[in-house]
Amino acid sequence: MNTIQWPLRTRLPLQRGFLLGCRNVRMSSMTGQRNLLVRNRLQYHSFINLPMMPLQLIQFFHLSSRANLNSLRLLNSRRFISVFPKIIGKVIKMPVYLGGGLAAAGSYIAFKVEETTGYAVDQWKHVKNFSDSMKDKLQGLFSGGEHNGQTGGGNSGGNSNGLNNAALLAGLTDEEKDELEQQRRKKQNFDEDKDDEDDEENDMVDNTQDEMLNLTKQMIEIRTILSKVDSTSSTLTLPSIVVIGSQSSGKSSVLESIVGRDFLPKGSNMVTRRPIELTLVNTPNINETTADFPTQRMYNLKDFKEVKRILLELNMAVPSSEAVSEEPIQLTIKSSRVPDLSLVDLPGYIQIEAADQPFELKTKIRQLCEKYLATPNIILAISAADVDLANSAALRAAKQADPQGLRTIGVITKLDLVSPEEARNILMNRRYPLKMGYVGVITKSPNKSRVGLFGDGSSGTSGGLFGKREIAKIKENSGNQMGIEQIESSNFERLYFREHRSEFSNCQVTTKRLREKLIKILEISMSNALEPTEAIIQQELDDTSYLFKVEFNDRQLTPKSYLLNNVDVLKAAIKEFQEKFNRAELKSILKADLDQKVLDFLANRYWKDENLEALSFKIKNEDEMLYWHRKLELASSSLTKLGIGRLSTQLVTNSILKELENILDTTSLKNHDLIKDLVNNTAVNVLNTKYYSTADQVENCIKPFKYEIDLEDRDWNLAKDHSILLLREELAQCQQRYETIQNSVGKKNLKRVMLYLEENNAGRETLGMSKMMLERGSEALFLGKRSKTLKFRLNMLKNRCYSTTDKDRCPEVFLNAVSEKLTSTAVLFLNVELLSDFFYNFPIELDKRLSLLSEEQVELFAKEDPKISRHIELQKRKELLELALEKIDSILMFKKSYKGSINKV
Repeated sequence: MNTIQWPLRTRLPLQRGFLLGCRNVRMSSMTGQRNLLVRNRLQYHSFINLPMMPLQLIQFFHLSSRANLNSLRLLNSRRFISVFPKIIGKVIKMPVYLGGGLAAAGSYIAFKVEETTGYAVDQWKHVKNFSDSMKDKLQGLFSGGEHNGQTGGGNSGGNSNGLNNAALLAGLTDEEKDELEQQRRKKQNFDEDKDDEDDEENDMVDNTQDEMLNLTKQMIEIRTILSKVDSTSSTLTLPSIVVIGSQSSGKSSVLESIVGRDFLPKGSNMVTRRPIELTLVNTPNINETTADFPTQRMYNLKDFKEVKRILLELNMAVPSSEAVSEEPIQLTIKSSRVPDLSLVDLPGYIQIEAADQPFELKTKIRQLCEKYLATPNIILAISAADVDLANSAALRAAKQADPQGLRTIGVITKLDLVSPEEARNILMNRRYPLKMGYVGVITKSPNKSRVGLFGDGSSGTSGGLFGKREIAKIKENSGNQMGIEQIESSNFERLYFREHRSEFSNCQVTTKRLREKLIKILEISMSNALEPTEAIIQQELDDTSYLFKVEFNDRQLTPKSYLLNNVDVLKAAIKEFQEKFNRAELKSILKADLDQKVLDFLANRYWKDENLEALSFKIKNEDEMLYWHRKLELASSSLTKLGIGRLSTQLVTNSILKELENILDTTSLKNHDLIKDLVNNTAVNVLNTKYYSTADQVENCIKPFKYEIDLEDRDWNLAKDHSILLLREELAQCQQRYETIQNSVGKKNLKRVMLYLEENNAGRETLGMSKMMLERGSEALFLGKRSKTLKFRLNMLKNRCYSTTDKDRCPEVFLNAVSEKLTSTAVLFLNVELLSDFFYNFPIELDKRLSLLSEEQVELFAKEDPKISRHIELQKRKELLELALEKIDSILMFKKSYKGSINKV
């Protein structure tokens, strides 16, 4: 029995012997006894492959044999029927048990052999590479090394290289061997830390895994949507990482190291006066880093010096008397080198106010920070290593907002300014424990450690912080990626922690580790806040939907549709105006202006003439006849050479613009200065395109009337009737004005003043008459004389002006006939050249200009109307809440299905 169970009891020693054999294989390359160890390995291998029969199987054989004997003895027994099937079943299953056991043992042995072989091959490659790298350094010691290296190049076998390396190592002194052994150990330490090797290749590349379809990016999108709904709400939001720290604690440097760019303003006069809501978006498909300021509508900024300038201007816009403001600055940075994070940079804590700062500045900063430190935000408390944590303003504020330290991450900067032992004591999270612990970073490399920026370029780090690979990296990234300062700081941090690996073995250090920690914590905190936020969003959506139903009956309205509707109303009104503004309307406008010009000529040249009464009698004196004839020619010439082309074109243009303004006042556009200016400017531009050509055309057509005017009897009679109407209207206006003055001054007072002025008593006293009284009296005298003259001329026109032969005695009729000729001629070209072109091109040009408006301009236009602004805001709020709720639901459903699939697996 003991002999049969012996393989089972010795299984573990055999496996240990097998591993010992593998260890001998690994050491074969250093001792030169490869062949013997290979034979030992084969011996152990063959020894292990001896058939090992399990105890249960042996017991089964033993029981089976006994069962067979009993079955022979009980052939005539009644129990034969029940025993025989069991025996047959066990016999049938015996090959299955045997085959399964052998297969399992073989698979396990094959797996261990493969693992051992792979490990041995990897170690052999490391030794081979190490020996190859030592050849160049040992050429000075071995004169035949170069010759052996050249002749050995033709041998491809590994044994010759191994022997050659062994020969090289054998020729070294003990000190050289110790030095090589130290370098080999460092090499092994570097191989064990794969993350550091990845950092050398690309320190700032985000290596975040796409777990659960990158939920962090989706949740940051939801947070952005919620901030558009209500940026001031403390409940309608998802967690962010709030960065706090005192001034000069390295807060800005930590943020810049996470982003990889120098973009935050720095200075001694408190340059951070407003919260900076920083959103980092990982965009794998772009090679450039861009920045957006959504509130300022500035997008795709690639120059981060410009970003820093804008941030400085926005911060310094806060007056020194206030020092800080609660209005945040929204900044979005997109790059393939940043993780998906949502950060808030707050003004740094101060201990005492400066002379030019308000007395309550310290309190205002504390109150502003408390607003952002509230649940559920994650607190990133930054403290410098050279300052006692007991005096850390960031930890003190975090302790007040988060007494149990459940959502606070401690970040210790400037670790290189203290000893590694002291830094380790800080990072061990013992004195001031936090649930999420501490992370140590070095965000700036000290200038004193820089012998030269690039050193001699011949080695990795000697003589400077950069070697060949770092220089190549700087050249590659000098355009749009990290700057030299960021790369230098990153390299210094990595080299520092690598040099003090043993001191920081159990600590969380490096900026890369901080970024990974922030990504994970933000994802977890946002994920935990999804369900409570979903309930709040659902309640907000119900309230908003109810208000939208009550106030606007669920009527959809967008700024674009509102603009187009108003423009359609405007176009319809202009179409109606076009139908009314025909040739007759155009003629009446121009004739009314020329009638006023005619009255002015008559008043200046005739009605003031003292010999005007002579026209009531028949003129027989040739000199007197010549006098009135020349006076009429001068008046007619003044009218025809007035510049009818420019005058008529200007009149029509002004009339169109005035009517267009009246139309705008009847529509909803009257409250929108932006669109009113756009419509007016469009109309002016369309009219200006034809203004000068139309004026020239009209002026050319009326040239014949400047030399001779032929009038028919019909023209004379029409002009006579129109002249009588003009004079009557003028007489009525004079009498109305006279009565107005008489009512305001008094009939007796007015007569007294007029009598005083008629007597021309300049040297006498005014008898208490004021200057205004004298002015009213003078105007009343003029109106009286003008009324008398108009009555005289009306009588003359009715009784003496019968035909064109009386034109010298009836200048009113002749000049009116001339103005009628000028008006009829000008209207023809004004209608064709100006009006038709305007009503055709104006709608087309208006559509072109409206299409050039940006979405922001259209939205600003719509929100100029308070009612429309309320409609659009409520509808936009409803749509954003629905979108946020839809995204949250999709994430929650995916998480449930994801957990369900994991549980099934």
